Amino acid sequence: MRDCIVIGAGAAGLSAGLTLGRAQRETLVVDAGRQSNLPATVIGGLLGHDGRPPAEYYAAARAEIGRYPSIRFDDSEVTRADRRGDGTYTVVFADGRREDARTLVLSPGMEYRYPHVEGLAERWGGDVFHCPFCHGWEMRARPTAVLATGAVGVHGALSLRSYTDDITLLTNGTELSGEYRDRLSAAGVKWDERAVAALDGAGSSLSAVYFVDGTCLAVSAMLVKTFLHQRSTLAADLGAEVNEPDDFLGVGAIVVDAMSRTGIPGLFAAGDAAASVPPSMAAAIASGYLAGAGAVTQIAAGY
Repeated sequence: MRDCIVIGAGAAGLSAGLTLGRAQRETLVVDAGRQSNLPATVIGGLLGHDGRPPAEYYAAARAEIGRYPSIRFDDSEVTRADRRGDGTYTVVFADGRREDARTLVLSPGMEYRYPHVEGLAERWGGDVFHCPFCHGWEMRARPTAVLATGAVGVHGALSLRSYTDDITLLTNGTELSGEYRDRLSAAGVKWDERAVAALDGAGSSLSAVYFVDGTCLAVSAMLVKTFLHQRSTLAADLGAEVNEPDDFLGVGAIVVDAMSRTGIPGLFAAGDAAASVPPSMAAAIASGYLAGAGAVTQIAAGY
């Protein structure tokens, strides 16, 4: 019987693991190796790690946490979790193995879904990005397109004004309202309502957006509206509440309180999967710490 199993080893899960390890709690951290920001060229905006490649960050974090003797890693995937009659948990792995724990921390991350446009996937995480705060600095001063519609598209285009003066909002066949056109014009932002066909450029770089009419727009960076989808059903399966989908972030987040508690005794959730605000590594690390501290507190109280 372990003290805790942490499911997911992104920034939130590793942060929870560190907190549990320092409290000398027997903890298994499950790492399926699907951290959402692995395709990104660098981490942007994380104090102490600004500009560091994500894979390098995760390797260093695992090594750091692995120094604590009560921490074990399992590079596998959890397919099911059950809460037993005595309030403890059983976790089932893809290969049929089972592990028991007094508490669980769910930090599976989210799946990022972007528009199906030819050439976009190859450039995702580099010249094509989803967060100005995370990647805007690296894309500064470039001719930049924003691929999004409605209020989200207008907001995204306006949010780039501090990074570049050359911005074009691409609505991909959706017509802008007069109000939105006025706001964009006042900010010096261009727009194009034609349907987008493909992205092009040498290798994984971006140099042009092609429209369905065969013409193109020269750009070297693109902000794309993405929607986040729950990667795991474990929280819902265990009875935790999940918010309804919204038009801004996508599929709803796991509902937690200020200490990352789900409302199910011994069950915590952290990171993107439990965030009701735009995701960031800094926020994920903070929520992982709270989840780990919450689990330690409950275990110490004789949970």
